Amino acid sequence: MPLGVDFILEALASEGLNHLFMVPGGLVDPFLPALGRQKALTPIVAAQEGGAAYMADGYARASGNFGAALCIGGPGLTNTVTAVATAQSDGSPLLLMSGEVATVIEGLGVFQDASPQTLDDVAIMKPLTRYSSSIDNPRNMPHLFQHALLQLRTRPAAPVHLSLPGDCLAEELSVSHSPIDRALVDYNALSMAAAEASLKHFLAGPDGKPPVKIAIFAGAGVEHSNAASALKEFAELWRIPVATTLRGKGVFPEDHPLSLGVFGYAGTHHARAALTDPSLDLLIILGSGLNERDTMHWALQVKPDASICVNLLPSAIGTHVHDGGIVGSCGAYLRFLLDQSDKLGVSLEPTLSAREAWVSEIRSRPRLQDPENCESDAVPIHPVRIIRELRKAFPRDGVLVVDSGAHRAFAGHYWEAYEPRTYVSATNLGPMGWAIGSAIGVQCAQPRRRVAVITGDGCMRMGGMEIATAARYQLPVIYVVINNAALGNVWLRAHGLGPTPDELTRLPDHDWAGFARALGSRAETVRAPNDLADAFERALQGEGPCLIDVKADKAFTTPVKDWAEAIAAYSYHE
Repeated sequence: MPLGVDFILEALASEGLNHLFMVPGGLVDPFLPALGRQKALTPIVAAQEGGAAYMADGYARASGNFGAALCIGGPGLTNTVTAVATAQSDGSPLLLMSGEVATVIEGLGVFQDASPQTLDDVAIMKPLTRYSSSIDNPRNMPHLFQHALLQLRTRPAAPVHLSLPGDCLAEELSVSHSPIDRALVDYNALSMAAAEASLKHFLAGPDGKPPVKIAIFAGAGVEHSNAASALKEFAELWRIPVATTLRGKGVFPEDHPLSLGVFGYAGTHHARAALTDPSLDLLIILGSGLNERDTMHWALQVKPDASICVNLLPSAIGTHVHDGGIVGSCGAYLRFLLDQSDKLGVSLEPTLSAREAWVSEIRSRPRLQDPENCESDAVPIHPVRIIRELRKAFPRDGVLVVDSGAHRAFAGHYWEAYEPRTYVSATNLGPMGWAIGSAIGVQCAQPRRRVAVITGDGCMRMGGMEIATAARYQLPVIYVVINNAALGNVWLRAHGLGPTPDELTRLPDHDWAGFARALGSRAETVRAPNDLADAFERALQGEGPCLIDVKADKAFTTPVKDWAEAIAAYSYHE
């Protein structure tokens, strides 16, 4: 007779998962033989519970499905707090399952009891999740698990937590899981009244002139609604240039003639020129929460009479947009606009040549800050040269996973992404070391694609042990460590403040290649820029993971000049 634990594994497999990320422990012992009784889910044992949750987060972002992590309650669950908070801040559907003591011994002083009678894992996770609950009775497992999955499938996405007492896992359970009906949760909702009203922005205004300077600002909502192809079709139809948020990087190919690159933190000059043009006639904002980094510290002006803002979250609109907001799916809105082509063509077709001239004028200017650094021969190596050499070596459809630090700015500015879900980064909470574990989940979700990580030595000190996990399962992730012997971004701010701030933000020059080899990974150290191309080629050709420890200079400033100018110009009192 199947047990409660078998029901859970069968339910996960029926929802399309093929991996479960976990750290074994006494409170999840029933899962160990159960995993051996099935073949649909491959268990991946992480070095630490936070790493397992990062892997599940990466799996979710790369697959478009949810990701699942398993750990013991108490210390195992508290190790995942940062990972779950990261998933919450970025809208990533992560299912965290934690084992718990049997219900009949809750509150009796049992080792690692974190039930509602003691530490209360469910309460710890409630602020970080859409839904956190305990399955307190074996008979309740089918409908409570179904409810948790419905919460997980609800959009906008958010993490979910389930506490699983041992007696519920070990109880015989004869029912089967019925997969969630995707028709219930595939969000193509759209406020049609607001969508219809938005058409006025495309038509001739009171002066009788139709809009010429139109730009699209695309965020992660385009990716979440699988709307990249509709975005490209609409932009090409009316020759409308497209900028993206850093989180949305890749939803529009960055080598496309209409691409403006990233706007906001680490953004391009092209995106800034278009989106902050005082004479911009219409700005179409798709799936951005308009936070500080998306808007270049709120330098982006959302004009009530010249803006359309589409988001599934009313709060993401109402905080910054007072007119022109549309609650709904970005994909549904783009398809609505494509269906209105005949009506829109009356105004937009006569302005095609003028709009093309505007875009051409913007793109005639330099796109990148300090483009000469792309070919820098500096030793220690310039981070920009590292990014550009990796882009040259890497497949077009490869996935880059970017960590938190100065390297995030270098990657966001100088890396080109061409497809959705090929530039993966935790851009809101931004924990250091996230990418190292997350990339393992990405590789499991996309086994036919190459996956690379851009990380730093500070991040390696926090999450580097998960390279042992990549090595254990021979996952061919390439880890590029920009090793500048410092907490890069922090040092750039601190070193001019005196000797103590300078010293506190420096790091020992660790041998990360030696560290990776000790964990079972291929590795090498690169000290000269002309050696990068061959090192990346060797990394791509070999088996299993490979770490490239690149000795870089911490003194090179990040490409955030536009960002810094926006902060300097911003007033908090207007």
